[in-house]
Parts: sequence; C-alpha cells; structure tokens
Amino acid sequence: MRKLHQRRWRDKLGLFSAEGEDLVAAAERAGWPPEALLRSGVDVEPRLLDDVSSLGSGSRVIGVYPQRWSDPSGRVMAYLHAVDDPGNVGAVLRSAHALCDGPVLLGPGCADPFSPKAVRASMGSVFARPPGRGDPANLPGTAIALDARGGRPLAEAASDLAGLPGPLVICLGAEREGLPEEILSRAAETVRIPLREGGPESLNVAMAATVALYELGNRMARHV
Repeated sequence: MRKLHQRRWRDKLGLFSAEGEDLVAAAERAGWPPEALLRSGVDVEPRLLDDVSSLGSGSRVIGVYPQRWSDPSGRVMAYLHAVDDPGNVGAVLRSAHALCDGPVLLGPGCADPFSPKAVRASMGSVFARPPGRGDPANLPGTAIALDARGGRPLAEAASDLAGLPGPLVICLGAEREGLPEEILSRAAETVRIPLREGGPESLNVAMAATVALYELGNRMARHV
C-alpha cells in the first residue's frame, strides 16, 4: 500500500489509492469498483491501516483502484501545462467537473492526478470525470490561451470565443512560468483575467481555471 504513495509505483502498477469514506463513496457512485477495499476494524487492524495512510490523522477506509484516463470530448475542456502542484491539479479536476462538459487534459510536467493529494483535492471528481492526456502540439479543437501577461479580457472575448469551432480548450500554465511559446503561438486567441489594481499580480492556477471555465462554459451553453 505504501508503494502507491510513490508515482513510479502508481505508474508501474496502474493503480492508485483513495482514503476516506467520502472518496470511496464517490468511486462507488461513479461505478468505479476497487481492486481492494480496506476498512479499519473490519478488514484490517486500525493501527495497521494508520501505518499505511498518507493522512496524518489516519483513515477509516482505503480503496485501491485501477487508473482510468478520458479521451478528449465535450464542448469545453481545460489543458494544463507543467502544473506540478498536485493540489492544483486536483482542484482543477473538481472545477472542470462542476463547470464544463469535458475533461482536464494534462500535458508535460504536470503532477500526477492519481497522487493522494490530487485525489483528495478533486473531492471525488477524479472518479466522476477522469483526466485525459494532452499533447501541446496536437490539442483538439480550438485552443484558447489564458495568460496573465496579455490578451483581451476574458469577459470581453467570451462571446466571440463561444462562436469558434468547438471544442474549446482553455490552456493554462504554472503560475510563475505561464504557458510556453509553442502553445501561445498556436492559440486562436490569448485572453487574461483582469485583476484589481493594487492586488496580486496573478491568480492561483486553480482559481484562474475556475473563472475561465465558468465564463466559457456558460457562454457555450447559451450559444446557439
């Protein structure tokens, strides 16, 4: 079980773990049966489960699941490039599940969406809407680059973007580095989220993704 805390073993085995009753229930609702289910005091001694838990407080149940990946689909998707914080990756999975009809595509340098931290941050959305793999040189549909350094304000551009050939793929990079030139140069348009003067220079990538997916998801839903 401890091996699944390490990415190399998750990749090798094609498995991952989810800790806690809420995540195990989310997997069940999504029709994602576990390879193994360990319940404290039922299947294993509580102290033994605590020993293999990634949570400081221990866990009452741990499920082990096969990894699944989604194919690109839907009218609005997100693409993440070199977002290496698993908490951010998991939070974007949750936002995309809530706000648009397509998966999150993960490009080079992204954190493992099946790491314990990412699975927890997704709040079960990793089961309901598994991530997909993204190739920055071959993104599906129309790429829209979100870049804090330039471009039209997102709200101003949203109506025009909703009329572009679908699907729309909103592309986001790591907070400090942003998107590489290879993606910016291929994007149909670059947009930004205007921030209040005197505020921070940028938003956390998960926050920025939530704003962009809300705006574009709503516009696409209304567009005829």
